[in-house]
Amino acid sequence: MSGRQLPIILALGTTQTLAWASSYYLPAILADPIARDLGVSSNWIFAAFSASLVISALLGPRVGRQIDLVGGRQVLSISNLTLAAGLALLGLTHSITLLVTAWLLLGIGMGFGLYDAAFGALGRIYGNAARGAITGITLIAGFASTVGWPLTAWGLESIGWRDTCFAWAAAHVLIGLPINFLMLPAVKGAKAATQTPVKPHIPIDRTMILLAFAFAAAWSVTGAMAAHFPRILEAAGATSVQAVAAGALIGPAQVAARIVEASLLSRYHPLASTRLACLTHPLGAIIVAIVGGGAASAFAIFHGAGNGILTIARGTLPLAIFGPQNYAYRLGIIGAPARMAQAAAPLAFGLLIDSMGSRILIVSSGLSLAALLALLLLHERSRKR
Repeated sequence: MSGRQLPIILALGTTQTLAWASSYYLPAILADPIARDLGVSSNWIFAAFSASLVISALLGPRVGRQIDLVGGRQVLSISNLTLAAGLALLGLTHSITLLVTAWLLLGIGMGFGLYDAAFGALGRIYGNAARGAITGITLIAGFASTVGWPLTAWGLESIGWRDTCFAWAAAHVLIGLPINFLMLPAVKGAKAATQTPVKPHIPIDRTMILLAFAFAAAWSVTGAMAAHFPRILEAAGATSVQAVAAGALIGPAQVAARIVEASLLSRYHPLASTRLACLTHPLGAIIVAIVGGGAASAFAIFHGAGNGILTIARGTLPLAIFGPQNYAYRLGIIGAPARMAQAAAPLAFGLLIDSMGSRILIVSSGLSLAALLALLLLHERSRKR
């Protein structure tokens, strides 16, 4: 990353932290109190959350195309307004209907405003030179859960879950919207692009299919671990304290891996670091299989490190293989199956854990290795490009 990119990196890193903390990481803290107030099972909240992820996946290609046409400023600014509206409606919710509507709005906001949109905006601004900027914003937003969970928990205890939702909504209007609108530049050619409604033809070739499969398999593991990490470790013999302490290491491990990617691995093709990232979760699972629950922290570090690099790869690998033309649109197409898988994984893994216990790590490791195999098949094609 260069000094000229730093203001944009800081701006998008801040707004991405806000977006993730107030949407994707919200149910972990607020699902139970919302369910108690509405008199329903917390499964309703997680079901609505999963539906919101599906909505964001379906919107991915359309959002990407819009970013290719006009740049990220308008799209990311719309995301702030939509997330604010969804959070405000969630704070006003007194029925299942309003709850589902609020999460559908939040799903639209996530589709317009999370990593894929931010990566697309950076690709539109910097072209092939966007890799460092993509890494930079993930370094900052990697702390979204570290910042968001304590703030949401503090709000829950001090002002209640409804006013906490209103506070997050206000943050989008007062902080996120001005930063995205004022700091992101207008891109060259955007006005001309809006006058050309022709939809580009993106062939769904072997490379596209392999990339989509690799990211879908890898993000199934990410979604499952985010929902069930402590439960899996306890099934492996860890105490609840060990499991929670290990979970706290995932965020720092992600950031540390991204620093390594930005410094030592940046000279190599992103395929190298992405393949390496697919190996770390299975290696951690092997350690747990041999040592047991006492290796919870080691597993968390391995899993977190791989997840940290995979997040960057979602943006850098398609850019390195296909280049910046129609980058955001292509990113939306490739990323849609991954978001779908991420939405389904918590429920699917939850059902499997009931019967398999800690042996579920065989399934998650198999998915990681399947992603690795797909990336190995991409190696020769990438070198030609």
